[in-house]
Formats: sequence, structure tokens, C-alpha cells
Amino acid sequence: MTNVLMLCGSLRKGSTNEAALRTARAVAPDGLDTTLYAGMGDLPHFNPDDDREPPHPAVAGLRAAIGAADALLICTPEYAGALPGSFKNLLDWTIGGGEIYEKPVAWLNVASPSAPTGGGDAHASLRKVLGYAGTQIVEAACARIPVTRPDVGEDGLVRTAEPRARIAGAMEALHAALRR
Repeated sequence: MTNVLMLCGSLRKGSTNEAALRTARAVAPDGLDTTLYAGMGDLPHFNPDDDREPPHPAVAGLRAAIGAADALLICTPEYAGALPGSFKNLLDWTIGGGEIYEKPVAWLNVASPSAPTGGGDAHASLRKVLGYAGTQIVEAACARIPVTRPDVGEDGLVRTAEPRARIAGAMEALHAALRR
């Protein structure tokens, strides 16, 4: 079984980013186990002076979850033309531990069709940080799949056929890359 840790860059209740990740869990191919990380709001503000042993318990939990995963799947919005501050904070905490180094990573971009840049600035920044961290970006599994709030059902899953199928396709691509 291959374990994929899913990181949502939004703390917003009813986030389309989280809905996409929950949907990815629901449509994941056999052999792909997924875990949705839920501790971003518990992380302290990053301070290099605090990046030492023993780490803050929330940081230790994040690093342990990344270390236990075979790959990461990220879905983050764009705020003010960049990554949300809380998600950048999460990424900053991944550098010092080294668990993210050489980890296969992919992302879904679910910015709505009305988003001015389609979330492109956030994902350019994400690519830069992930490159700095030494991850292996799985290009075939990175996808722009616009999801709007009406696409999400009461169960918190993407219910609209086309984006749901495209999320499943991204999961298949990630699984195929991990099997190689």
C-alpha cells in the first residue's frame, strides 16, 4: 500500500481545496492509501530559533506525518497573489526536519474560473518552495481543475462529473508515477 499525505492550504470551512482532497481520497485507486493532514491551524509561527530539538508537538506531528508518507498531494488557494500565509508557515516548518527531501509531490489547483490568475502565482511560489526543499514534483499528477462552491455536495465532496473525473485522473497519474 502506498501512503499519500494530503495537505490543504486553506483553513476555511467548506473550502473547495479541502473538498478536492476529500474527493481525491474517495476516488483514489486501489493500492493508494490517503491521509488528510488536519493540523495546519495548530502550527506555531515559524521562527528559525525555535526549529530545534525537541520541536513543538504540532511540528513534530507534521514532520512525522510527512516522514511516514510515500508522497504528498497539495491543494492550496491563492491569497493576495501568493500562497496563504498559514500554508507557507507549514512549508517553512518542513525544511529543517528534512522529511520532505526527495519526497514525490503533486498538487491540484482548484481556483475557480473567475480567479484573476487562476491561482498561478500561488502555484509558482509553491513550485519554488518545493524545489528549494528538494522534492520530486510529479508533473503528470499536477492539475488545474476549477471547482466552484456549487460543485461541492452536502457531504463535502466534489459531485460534478467533470472535475471529479479529472481529480480521479490526477490520482491515477500519481499512483502510476509512484509505481515506477
